[in-house]
This record gives sequence, C-alpha cells and structure tokens, in this order.
Amino acid sequence: MACLERCHCCADGRRHGSILYSILKSHEQAAEGPGPRRGQAGRGCSCGSQRRVALKSPQVACKAASAVLVKTLRFVQNVPCFQELPLDEQLVLVRSCWAPLLVLGLAQERVHLETVESAEPSMLQRILTTRRHGEHVPAPGRQHPSSAGEIQAIKGFLAKCWSLDISTKEYAYLKGTVLFNPDLPGLQCTQYIEGLQREAQQALNEHVRLIHRGDQARFAKLNVVLSLLRSINANVIAELFFRPIIGAVNMDDMLLEMLCAKL
Repeated sequence: MACLERCHCCADGRRHGSILYSILKSHEQAAEGPGPRRGQAGRGCSCGSQRRVALKSPQVACKAASAVLVKTLRFVQNVPCFQELPLDEQLVLVRSCWAPLLVLGLAQERVHLETVESAEPSMLQRILTTRRHGEHVPAPGRQHPSSAGEIQAIKGFLAKCWSLDISTKEYAYLKGTVLFNPDLPGLQCTQYIEGLQREAQQALNEHVRLIHRGDQARFAKLNVVLSLLRSINANVIAELFFRPIIGAVNMDDMLLEMLCAKL
C-alpha cells in the first residue's frame, strides 16, 4: 500500500501549539527528575487481575505516550488516502482507533511499562475527597489506578509485538488495517474505506511473503496481534497515560484539535 509505505512515525523538532505539545514541553524537565514516591502496596484482596496498579514513573510514561500519540496522528494525517476523506469521516475513524493505534505505536517505539501496586483509598478518604471537590475527579498529577488485568493486557500485547520483531512497514500496514475500519456507525464512504482496509491487508500479506518466505505462519501471527487489540480499552488508555497529567481529559476534544492542526 504505497500511501502507507511513504508515511513514517518520525518526530521532528518543530514547535506546535496543541495540548499534547504543551504537555511534552512542560514535563520535559520533570521527566528527568526522580520518580514519584512509591506508596505502600495494597494488603487487602490479592485476587489476581482485580488488584489495582499504577505506573511506577507516571511522568516518564505519560510523556512517552504523549509523544507516541503525536507521531501516530502525524502518521495518520500523512496518509494520502486518509486526507481524501471528509473531515467528519476522518474524525469518526480517529475517535474509534486512536487507542489501538497508540498501543501499536508504543510497541513500535519499545516503550516499557513499569507498574506498582496501588493501595485503594479508604472509605473515609473517598468521603472527604468528595466533600472537598464536589465530585471525585482526580486532579492532574494524581494517578487513577487501573486493574492489574487491564495493565497486563497492554503488557501482553507489547510483548507479543516485540517477540515477532515487527518491521516498520509491517507496523504501517497494521495501522492502516486498524485505521480504515468500514464497520463504524456514522460513516458514509464505507466502500472506499473497506477497500483501503483490504488494500492494507493485501500489502501486508505480500510484504510478509516477500521478506519472510520461510515463515508461512507470520501473516496469521500478525493478524493475531490485531485481534489482541480488541482487548485494549480506550478508557483505560486515557486514564493511564493522560489523566495523570491533564486531569479529566476529553479525548474527543484533544483528537479534534490535533487532527485539525498541522502536525
């Protein structure tokens, strides 16, 4: 798929005014400093995937994820086939796939996630926090712990990608398959988008057959990677990587701003 082959997630040093560029700038020094103090691990229920965990170094991980999201949106905008779609169609696609594209980008950039167990707030702490703020909405700089199962799904996906040693072109074709999803409600150009998704899959298959002739199962393995993306929850990604630095972030607003900006 020629339009995908020409698009690479390469960062440059230009200045921009979007929310995420501000985040990357304001947290540049903070990310180089010592990590946050580690809280005591929860001593209550230890029932596997229901344990609550948080990022060990949230500012470092959040900055890395923000940079990957910027690169991902730049990649998307530089795909000529995507540019030919009306803006409202572009927004529908991006709103649906930003999280799986981001996780693919984390895998491509080899971003490792270190987590620690997080103690659940007591009932008294919840009551006091609710009374003080009206609503229990974590402020920027404070993590909202995720379940161990949710984090493990992300880590498992990253490990799967790294075990396959996916190439730059393969990542591009995988992203094209995820991006051009014709099954989303609200789309008008469904046949065109379906054709682009089919083209991305065909290009991936041809590339694998050419480069990995001795591994006839590789194409199927790469499609397993795509199936694993279905277990990634967009709300979990937003809570994990963006709430600690932005607060109650509205990802739709952020994506619209970035999509309309010249990345």
